[in-house]
Amino acid sequence: MDSEIHGAVEALLEEVAVATQPEPLYDVRRLRGKVAIVTGGSSGIGRAVALEFAEGGTHIAFCFLDTGAQSRLDAQETARRLRALKVQVYFRSCDVRESHDVKDFVAEVQEELGGLQILINNAGIGRDGALWNMEDHEWEAVVRTNLDGAFFFTRAVAPIMRAQEFGKIVNVTSVHGISSEFGISNYASSKAGMIGLTRSAAIELGPRNINVNAVAPGYIRTTRLTDGVAPEILDRAREQAVLGRLGDPQDVAGVVVFLCSEAARHITGAVIPVDGGYLL
Repeated sequence: MDSEIHGAVEALLEEVAVATQPEPLYDVRRLRGKVAIVTGGSSGIGRAVALEFAEGGTHIAFCFLDTGAQSRLDAQETARRLRALKVQVYFRSCDVRESHDVKDFVAEVQEELGGLQILINNAGIGRDGALWNMEDHEWEAVVRTNLDGAFFFTRAVAPIMRAQEFGKIVNVTSVHGISSEFGISNYASSKAGMIGLTRSAAIELGPRNINVNAVAPGYIRTTRLTDGVAPEILDRAREQAVLGRLGDPQDVAGVVVFLCSEAARHITGAVIPVDGGYLL
């Protein structure tokens, strides 16, 4: 009997050793044919989220802020990569701070892609500085982009999702909306506001079968982070994370898509840190 048990254990260990990658908790293909809006989708986390959805056959609409030639090139490259995955794509520059532009964009997505089931509020900026030196425009630009933009898009899609009694909304907030640091009062306030918006929208939209959740990334390895944050800050963030590393955009994208899957159908109003244990 002991030898039989030993043999069974050995076989199990061999099986575990071979499985180097965990099996997915959800089947992304079940999102095939749905339509998702990803704001700020031309680069960084937004691009990773859009590509993760497209891998499962979700049609993608994304917007970006036209700040010059590079921003347009980034958007075109994202669209090219999405179309290579055989999904429909609609994109254009849209200023999320302007409610009329947001409303028009949502209407265009419905017309161009034939529906709308998913919204990812990802567009965001930072303008760091000590609060006593912060100019009005530095405060307003961050709060209007990060918080107002999420509100305008959520308000615009709410009637559509309520009418069809189905929808998934995920807000990309930040660990700094939970625990702030020096010099980011505008950013931290906007991201904390997104958490409040997430919970309020979950309460108001839940009765119509609409899930509203948030992810709170820590330090994620994007061009904006590596080009705009001092190396010593990144080193400290890496040391503070219990996993001992910075995150990648794909780490966030996987959680976002999970929250939009049926595997997460009973999750709403949640804020999920994707931070490698930074907040611990």
